[in-house]
Amino acid sequence: MPESGTELAVFGGGCFWCVEAVYQQLAGVLYVEPGYAGGHMDAPDYETVCAGASGHIEVASIRFDPYQLNYEQLLDVFFATHNPTSLDRQGADVGPQYRSAIFCQNARQEAQARDKIAQLEAAGVFTDPIVTELRPGSKVWPAETYHRDYYARHPQQGYCRQVIAPKLSKLQAKFGGLLRTPAL
Repeated sequence: MPESGTELAVFGGGCFWCVEAVYQQLAGVLYVEPGYAGGHMDAPDYETVCAGASGHIEVASIRFDPYQLNYEQLLDVFFATHNPTSLDRQGADVGPQYRSAIFCQNARQEAQARDKIAQLEAAGVFTDPIVTELRPGSKVWPAETYHRDYYARHPQQGYCRQVIAPKLSKLQAKFGGLLRTPAL
């Protein structure tokens, strides 16, 4: 149920633990929920999505206050904290569930995402072409409870230390002014 005065963004940028951990750091983000979107199966579970048969992508639903943090800033963070040129893969996470995707909730979000991709490509920010899919908003099936707040609950776990922590360091270095607790 939409909260009055807030907006929703839905991003797939590899493992949803990473996307969730990144966006939870931003001032103006009210909550982030990992889930599955874009597939052809109702009520998918982690094992089915990982098997690749459901067509779903691991995503994070991000509820934010557009008066504190705008959609373009969310896009800037999205493109800076994952590899949008890697098809169906982010680092060691391989499979169609890890593709780069933006589920546009309205025409304005779609136009802003298209503009952002065009700007990044024109500026030559990435060596390879951006393969991020722009899709219409669709139902997001919440991930199992054990996936929620994964990094916050398991910061010393190997994946968290090796994959998520470097993303958070990059976020702090590049977007320190957007963080809940500004960088020192």
